[in-house]
Amino acid sequence: MKRPLLILRPEPGAAATAALARAAGFDCLCRPLFHILACPWDAPDPSGFDAVMMTSANAARHGGPALDAYRHLPLYAVGAPTARAAAERGFADIVAGDSDGVALVERMARDGRRQVLHFAGVDRIGLTSAEVAISVRAVYRSAAIDPPPPLADAIARRPVALVHSPRAARRLAEIVADRAAVRIAAISARALAAAGDGWAAGASAAAPTDDALLAVAARLCD
Repeated sequence: MKRPLLILRPEPGAAATAALARAAGFDCLCRPLFHILACPWDAPDPSGFDAVMMTSANAARHGGPALDAYRHLPLYAVGAPTARAAAERGFADIVAGDSDGVALVERMARDGRRQVLHFAGVDRIGLTSAEVAISVRAVYRSAAIDPPPPLADAIARRPVALVHSPRAARRLAEIVADRAAVRIAAISARALAAAGDGWAAGASAAAPTDDALLAVAARLCD
């Protein structure tokens, strides 16, 4: 029997991933380990920046009305979902990258951006550049659901767990006793490494997208 996918990311991302996976023929079990909360943040003067960036759609969803002051600036987004969320928030001049934050910063440097405001999460990878000065405002955070959702029924089906972040990988490792029953499909090599050892199998996606992650999962499901 083909292994189901165990989807662990927060909503509404979990539902979006599940819809994509089911359309591709996967059986899905959604058990989010985190939920997303807005953070209070101070809004710097928009005139000090020539662009803004978002590396997650959660920034657009949870940044609040203070984001309105920056809608006239070009916005650089990691991935189509983030770009869509930014557009729904009222941003019009959007450049969507199809890789990661590092590649997006390189794109901004090529475009001549020099002062950029990054709307980010509390847990994030630091982005630096010799050419682009990046200021960060944490506008959301992910909080672990405690107690975690029951996983015994899912683990009994020997799933492929979709791991969308290193933090999710560490949380899964904390709460799963029978690692040998689970295969790991990770969004990145860092996320795969964070899961640790003892799983039935594991592999990371070639790009940080759901399409690439599902391609890895398809191989692990067989």
